[in-house]
Amino acid sequence: MAQADNSRKDNRWSLQGMTALVTGGTKGIGYAIVEELAALGARTHTCSRNKTDLNKCLLDWEAKGFQVTGSVCDVSSQAQREKLINTISSEFGGKLNILYIQKFSETIISRTRWDALESQRKCHPWWDSCAYQHPLI
Repeated sequence: MAQADNSRKDNRWSLQGMTALVTGGTKGIGYAIVEELAALGARTHTCSRNKTDLNKCLLDWEAKGFQVTGSVCDVSSQAQREKLINTISSEFGGKLNILYIQKFSETIISRTRWDALESQRKCHPWWDSCAYQHPLI
């Protein structure tokens, strides 16, 4: 679907030369965001906890001619977040233009009341992810 719309979108704008990281990009909104960014020309990296899902999506995107890479990562783990940042820093030459953290959005949207412990458990990994990536942006 995204491939068919490329000519129309190219007339509107382009993300050629831009880099993007989308966490949770193998399903739902995250998947759609990866597709859109890649269709507009951004070099995009995504991560997923599920290697099988990730590999299937990477093959699909490659078949569409999109520049998408991915890595298996559970962003609730500080060590894995740090590894992800090192991966994209190396892959994108130390420059990240677009950051979309999928699961944080879902967490905020789905919750109306938080206790302090739940807030720390749910938000800290995402805040950390932004802080680690700040030097790249």
